[in-house]
Amino acid sequence: MLGLGVDIIEIDRIASAMEKSDQFIERLFTDQEKVYILNKGQKSETVAGLFAAKEAVSKVLGTGISKFSWKDIEISHTAEGQPRVSLHRGAKTIALSKGMGEILVSIAHCKTYAIANAMGQSLEVI
Repeated sequence: MLGLGVDIIEIDRIASAMEKSDQFIERLFTDQEKVYILNKGQKSETVAGLFAAKEAVSKVLGTGISKFSWKDIEISHTAEGQPRVSLHRGAKTIALSKGMGEILVSIAHCKTYAIANAMGQSLEVI
């Protein structure tokens, strides 16, 4: 394991951001993520889970979001619903420079919070 990250976010905070600005989702999420959010009914807990996942991945990379774009981390899902991480541009460059070949992520939420854990695996493990 090359990195570990966790993030927890209040779902109400995300709901408020979604209500205040139409640009919130546009600014943070890729086209594929926006389709997922739409297909899930644009629920704030779905958005909060994706947000927490991106934050957790940024912590695995050891940089936070400031070193690349929010859209450089993309969270998709398998047919069974398991979340998957795809890195692009700056985030991918950082991961490769640290020898990371894959980042695993898990997302959960309750009524008030969403949480995500992420773990970076070495290129040699894959």
